[in-house]
Amino acid sequence: MGTIKSQSNSGYPEVITRLPEAELALEGAKAWIMQGNLNQIVFCEFEAEIQLPEHSHSYPQWGIVIEGKMELKTDGKPRICQKGDEYLIPAQAKHCVKFLSRTRVMDLFSEKARYRSK
Repeated sequence: MGTIKSQSNSGYPEVITRLPEAELALEGAKAWIMQGNLNQIVFCEFEAEIQLPEHSHSYPQWGIVIEGKMELKTDGKPRICQKGDEYLIPAQAKHCVKFLSRTRVMDLFSEKARYRSK
């Protein structure tokens, strides 16, 4: 098997970074969207110390940590998630995240318009 080469500015390989880039208003974060008819898969990367403020969705969100470490609080309960850890955020659950190191995650949003492309 060959190795997967990534672009110099991303930890993701070109097969991901060729996807439409998400419009994010957060310094130190990038994301790419795989659009479905009913949902989105979003490949995100965050620099260390970035914090996403508490928020909720009307739909569930599933994700997996590909690289790095983050603290996810769901309904006030903290959990450390590292490489290989999956998480499920139920619909309406208040949640926030602090990235403890440079982190890459893949999230499935059960909403087709969670993010817009640039």
